[in-house]
Amino acid sequence: MNVCVYCSSSEEIEAQYVELAAEVGTRLAAEGWDLVSGGGRVSMMGAVARAARGGGAHTLGVIPAHLVPLEVADTDADQLVVVETMRERKQIMEERSDAFLALPGGIGTLEELFEMWTSRSLGMHDKPVVVLDPDGFYDPLWAFVDGLRGSGFVRTAAIDSLVVTRTVDDAFRALGAAR
Repeated sequence: MNVCVYCSSSEEIEAQYVELAAEVGTRLAAEGWDLVSGGGRVSMMGAVARAARGGGAHTLGVIPAHLVPLEVADTDADQLVVVETMRERKQIMEERSDAFLALPGGIGTLEELFEMWTSRSLGMHDKPVVVLDPDGFYDPLWAFVDGLRGSGFVRTAAIDSLVVTRTVDDAFRALGAAR
C-alpha cells in the first residue's frame, strides 16, 4: 500500500513534530507500506522519508522544479519525480497513493488535505483521508469547520468522510481501511 503523507517542510517548527513524522515513517515501514511525499528532505517531510527508508519502505518524492532549492530535494528517495507545477505534483501524488495522512503543517499541508478531503466527500475517490493530530494542533480548525456545518455550509456527511485521530495506532488503523 502507498500512503501519501502531507506535513511541514518548514525548518522553524518544534522538534516534537519532526519526531512525530519520524515515528510515522518508521510505522509505515513496519506495516510494509510505502511512502509518497512532497519530495523534500528537510523538517517533517525529510524525517518521515528517512525513517520510512530506514525501515525498508520504498519512498517516492514528487517535487516541482522551482521548489528543489527551497525544500532541498530528497535525492535519497527511491524515486524522485521533478515536475513543473504544483498541480502536476498533487496529481501524481494522488494517482500513486492508496490513502492520505496529514500531520501538523502549514498552508501547503492544509491545501493538500482539503483537496483530498473535498474530493473524497464528493465521491471522486474512496481512499481514506486521515489526520493525525496528537496534541490538538488542528482543534481551532475543527471548531471552525463544525461552525460551517452548523451554518449549513458543510454537510455532516462531508465532515464524516475525514478521519481525525490522536494516536499513531489509530491513524494506522484508519489508513488500513484502504486494504
